[in-house]
Amino acid sequence: MAAITTVTFDLWQTFLLDRPEVGRERTAARLRGTRAALLRAGLDFGESRIEDAYRECIQRCQQIREGKRDISFRRQVEIFVEAISPGLAARISETVFQEVSTAYSDCFFDYPVLPHPEAVAVLRGIQGMGLKLGLISNTGMTPGVSFRRFLAQHGMLHYFEALFFSDEVGIAKPSEEIFAKTLQALGATPEQTIHVGDHIFNDVAAARKCGIKTIWVEGFYERPDPTDPATEPDESVKDLGDVLAAVRQLAFDESK
Repeated sequence: MAAITTVTFDLWQTFLLDRPEVGRERTAARLRGTRAALLRAGLDFGESRIEDAYRECIQRCQQIREGKRDISFRRQVEIFVEAISPGLAARISETVFQEVSTAYSDCFFDYPVLPHPEAVAVLRGIQGMGLKLGLISNTGMTPGVSFRRFLAQHGMLHYFEALFFSDEVGIAKPSEEIFAKTLQALGATPEQTIHVGDHIFNDVAAARKCGIKTIWVEGFYERPDPTDPATEPDESVKDLGDVLAAVRQLAFDESK
């Protein structure tokens, strides 16, 4: 059996913990900032029209990710702006477009997620085992560049030797390709790797399909069919703080 050399992690609801009420505040700030930027340019489309455009943008982006692909953050903002008014992206100046983009992304820092209190300790502990660390994350409505900045602010970024965000690579979990690219960057094979995440399909089932061992962080998703071997993790934990023990079990217990 190949020795474990590498641990990859999901980000959202694994290291970063979000709450629905904060997500709603982020959305409201995104819409306010967009309307304010357009008003400064002499364009008033009304709150409801901008809100409808945002919902349309979310639906279109979700459809793309359901196909295991993703688009750049700029393209996402273009879809949003075009949904407000067809041709609007071409009519506004680059300055106004960037103001909308900033409102879209920086609300993440105004209404931030909470880093898990054990996040740095877990990263430090795994690094202390002599294992390499990677991150594989779908980005949703917040771009990878914002996540990198947030991770740096909270002392986590430097632990990762490779970070793959879906909006930056154009591939989304549960695609096997994004796992393969991450492992290639880390110089690891699937047999040498453990993946940790909360999502039963994007993390557990997807990584298992690649031949990667998995640790499931419970509490955010349920297994639709507990008897389905495709969604059976190698280890399950109730909290991120329990991941260190699970990694040791999988990486150094010869019976595994």
